[in-house]
Amino acid sequence: MTQPPFDRVLVANRGEIAVRVIRTLRRLGIRAIAVYSDADADAPHIRLADEAIRLGPAPASESYLDPEKLVAAALATGAQAVHPGYGFLSEHVGFARACADAGMVFIGPGETALEVMGDKIRAKRHVAASGVPVVPGVDDADPAPPGGRLSDDALVEASRAVGFPAIVKPSAGGGGKGMQLAHDAAELAAAIPAARRIARAAFGDDSLLVERFIERPRHIEVQILADAHGHVVHLGERECSLQRRHQKVVEEAPSPFVDADTRERLGQAACAAAASVGYVGAGTVEFLVSDASPGEFFFIEMNTRLQVEHPVTELVTGLDLVEQQVRVAAGEPLAFGQADVALRGHAVEARVYAESPERGFLPSTGDVLAWRAPTGDGVRVDAGIATGSTVTAHYDPMLAKVIAWGSDRAEALDRLDAALADTVVLGVETNLAFLRRLLALPEVREGALTTELIDALPDEPLGPASPALRAAAAGALAAAAGRAEGEAGSREGAAHAWQRETGWRPGAHRAPRVRLEPVAGVAPGPVLVELPIGARNEASAGTEASARSETSIAPDGTVWAHTNGRTAAFRPVDRRTALDARLARERGGGGTGSADPVLRAPMPGTVTAVFVADGDPVETGDAILAIEAMKMEHRMTATVTGAAFVSVAVGDQVARDQAVARIEAGAAAPEDPHEGTDRTAAADPAQAARETRSIPR
Repeated sequence: MTQPPFDRVLVANRGEIAVRVIRTLRRLGIRAIAVYSDADADAPHIRLADEAIRLGPAPASESYLDPEKLVAAALATGAQAVHPGYGFLSEHVGFARACADAGMVFIGPGETALEVMGDKIRAKRHVAASGVPVVPGVDDADPAPPGGRLSDDALVEASRAVGFPAIVKPSAGGGGKGMQLAHDAAELAAAIPAARRIARAAFGDDSLLVERFIERPRHIEVQILADAHGHVVHLGERECSLQRRHQKVVEEAPSPFVDADTRERLGQAACAAAASVGYVGAGTVEFLVSDASPGEFFFIEMNTRLQVEHPVTELVTGLDLVEQQVRVAAGEPLAFGQADVALRGHAVEARVYAESPERGFLPSTGDVLAWRAPTGDGVRVDAGIATGSTVTAHYDPMLAKVIAWGSDRAEALDRLDAALADTVVLGVETNLAFLRRLLALPEVREGALTTELIDALPDEPLGPASPALRAAAAGALAAAAGRAEGEAGSREGAAHAWQRETGWRPGAHRAPRVRLEPVAGVAPGPVLVELPIGARNEASAGTEASARSETSIAPDGTVWAHTNGRTAAFRPVDRRTALDARLARERGGGGTGSADPVLRAPMPGTVTAVFVADGDPVETGDAILAIEAMKMEHRMTATVTGAAFVSVAVGDQVARDQAVARIEAGAAAPEDPHEGTDRTAAADPAQAARETRSIPR
């Protein structure tokens, strides 16, 4: 057996990437050291590691984003190297420097690469000087005087030469977080302060870059590997065009759009960009390619770390990128050259998020009552959850990645769809049904992808609960009730038949009935399920569910069911509640009634902005406040015309459905649409009209 590159490596991350890195470390014979916050004390990556160190409380700023705590943990455990994963401090030059100063290897590129490529403005100038094509744009440090910066108004004026539509990007950070799209100067004026606020909160740096937005763009990225001996190779490209508000959803390798000649030119440009900063390790160079001009591409940025979507490259090349990172960081030369790299078959990855597509993709939190990963030929799952895990608002909402390989693209897509249908997550809402809908689109099957495809999709109304889902949920509730009755009977001795039996009638037996109200996954509306005799003692009796169906009941009584590739949650409703609801509907003439003047938080999170003062007059649709959680900022708007009164302040933590503001109807409205007063940054009606904005990785 060959000597492992290191004896002990600390993984400075959490979730599925920590699990994935730890698996490779252990395969290489390296002792894996995990870190965790209080929210992750029993997380899968902790159980898999050889040892684990507590960092601190749940907030990332007090745990995973604290370089001093991470370095101290590494020193305390005798780690020789630190693997940062992705996100958090993976591209933080200060963290890399702190590791080096402490005598440990940072498994990533050197400081020069991190400094240059970690700043979009500097990176763009640098690669342009190396002959790599870049998108036309302007930044707020150019043409400002030395040491100065353009004001927001001046940046708008300077951006007119770039043309519209334009996209605003924070210079620091990566993965699209804080990006804002503007179709004209008015939208740009609103987008700039919003982008600054997000960038300042996320990266501590609110400098911005404005670039021309490429129409019908495709997002193509190239994986590179480089060692400390001057060798740089590329491993082909990945298609990452299926994005929702700049956040990647589905990725694949190779791209169905890129031909062999373009692949070679993209690869050469990526290698040139990496070589220009003396890059060492695994990295990704991202490009925009116009769907209308396949041979033309532009540099976007370089991610100086492992990418979320790296598994598709691994499946088509047969390489373990984490192993390559570790070996290169230990000083080993690459064991292969460009001529040795061959792409075999096709791979597609889908990101499973804890979010509710039917509620505008708002994040979902809660306890995972059941988790079952799919299996099958060519299927791989990278997950950071287990049954019993808790999904909190402190971290990114991605739960797992489901990846499928096939001999061709059609087979890979078919395998991925089957795997998603067989993926079970009960207890929190997910995007699994949305992913399957996306994969079934003709444009996706044909490979006609652009970064605008998902955002242009019409809302898909929820369908009714299938008989299989209704019966599975009702059967689980009846079985639980039967167990509870049995336990009560055993405690009380021989109970009277009137207390012991249900559904009993003189001369007959009425089948038990269960009233359900859908909570998630299916269209709302009361459901009455009549079960066959004995169903309350047999959870699956009388259902149409397959043998792979699963159900779980949450502590609050909500029942979750998965069967035939669909998941839904129901709440049991007693007869009195059902009657009251029916009478209320009848009194209201069957309509939905007037809008609720009380605004309630759609998700747990942090108040990031308040746009009005108490008593301010507002009109329906005016922005009242913004809440951010799990990389999404949601703008809450007035539901009626009147006077606004806000019960929270910037920085407050709020719970889902918590009342945060109310609108007192009847107050005089302004003649012009209300623009509000942002207590953290200037607001604008064009931006206020946007209710939900994703802040992608």
